[in-house]
Amino acid sequence: QVQLVESGGGLVQAGGSLRLSCAASGFIFSINAMGWYRQAPGKQRELVAAISSITSGSITYYLDSVKGRFTISRDNAKSTVYLQMNSLQPEDTAVYYCNRHGGFFSWGQGTQVTVSS
Repeated sequence: QVQLVESGGGLVQAGGSLRLSCAASGFIFSINAMGWYRQAPGKQRELVAAISSITSGSITYYLDSVKGRFTISRDNAKSTVYLQMNSLQPEDTAVYYCNRHGGFFSWGQGTQVTVSS
């Protein structure tokens, strides 16, 4: 059974930082590309960042609006993917989820990120 457990969200002021973690289990984490997604109120879920496996070149992708501010990384030994978020803005407010990129598992609970203006 696949489990994806997100944590690290919270309330921050504009300009602040948060580091999200996603603990994964139930599949071979190291060979899969992983991504962070978010869903804001009234909006569709969108891909924020993604990272491929090491053997595929550790390719990263970022949504244009977060480029230069967010950094995705992974620790295969811990089966964990991270999202470092800096210079947060109110438009970053959303529930953040992790999942396999290019083929979803069931979604986890997500972690709430709220950025005040």
